[in-house]
Amino acid sequence: MPFEYYITKNNKSYRCGYTTGSCAVMAAKAALEYLFTGITPEYSGYTTPKGIYVSAGVSDLKIENGAVSCCVIKDGGDDIDVTDGLKIYASVRKIENGISIDGGEGVGRVTRKGLDCEVGAAAINSVPRRLLKEETEEICRKYGYTGGIEIIISVPNGREAAEKTFNPRLGIEGGISIIGTSGIVEPMSTRAIIDTIGAELKVMKGSGAEGFIAVPGNYGENFIKGIKGLEGAETVKFSNYVGELLDFAAEYKFKNVLLAGHIGKFVKLAGGIMNTHSSFADCRMEILAAHTALYRGADVCREIMACTTTDEALELLEKYGVFHQIMDSVAGKAEYYVNMRTRGFVSCGVIIYSDKRGLLSAGKNGKKLVGEFGGEI
Repeated sequence: MPFEYYITKNNKSYRCGYTTGSCAVMAAKAALEYLFTGITPEYSGYTTPKGIYVSAGVSDLKIENGAVSCCVIKDGGDDIDVTDGLKIYASVRKIENGISIDGGEGVGRVTRKGLDCEVGAAAINSVPRRLLKEETEEICRKYGYTGGIEIIISVPNGREAAEKTFNPRLGIEGGISIIGTSGIVEPMSTRAIIDTIGAELKVMKGSGAEGFIAVPGNYGENFIKGIKGLEGAETVKFSNYVGELLDFAAEYKFKNVLLAGHIGKFVKLAGGIMNTHSSFADCRMEILAAHTALYRGADVCREIMACTTTDEALELLEKYGVFHQIMDSVAGKAEYYVNMRTRGFVSCGVIIYSDKRGLLSAGKNGKKLVGEFGGEI
């Protein structure tokens, strides 16, 4: 059956869609079913990491040189982007052993360090890769097959679609990425997100809270829970809307706000950028290069400017012996701007981390607030 799932935010109903990763999984499952049974499936589905069962129609089934291929059409629900309507194909065939997963036409290749995939690999992120492997293993067990399977994911119009994304700037060339950590696309308007943040803070203040810890999303939340003493800490998620979060904090007269975020987003705070979405502003390398110029010359700054990811830039900072100075400088400037946003009515602290390196730096007030919230860094 077709996928129909809705969420309600601020009394409005939004139709959910499914990610390119889910499309790849469903297409692969359908192709495998035909490979083992010879029966053409009308629909394919699976239970997403979010625990929601998603299904979609299957089309364009073909058999060529021992391989079966078919496609699922990407549906973003009410959250339309450049991948909506693309045909995501999976081709499967039997091999001697193991499960091989690769990208074909229209799936990008990773050319720079710091992304979810290794350099040279197809841009099929870790969660979709894991799901493809797990669902394939389950189908093989179902039919008593003990050999190997090769899976090739392709998107015929992926190269053209990728030109409208940030993939080329991130070092992903030749196509789109197959992504999706939850498997589901949950749409929500910008206004709805901001209103939800405000409503949550209003409730917190009403319950007597004088301060709170804020993070962009799940990764930030997991980082906070990894700090000694903050394992059970509650966090407020603000997506990319740092400025609006701080405006609410001042409006509701909170005393303290501790902001924790990934370097890729929070380096922007050091430039006074209060919306961290890539479509709103980037300037990551420009800001890092400006801080680097305080300690190193133009040649090093030029190398920083040539970087694609913050992880790549961090490696250079370490190479030139200015890693800690730059991180402390960035954290300090980020604290300056977030406190400027609240006009001094709220005491704001900043801590910055990366997935690979953990804690990178904390501003002076960030360290203080970690302690006040019961943590230790």
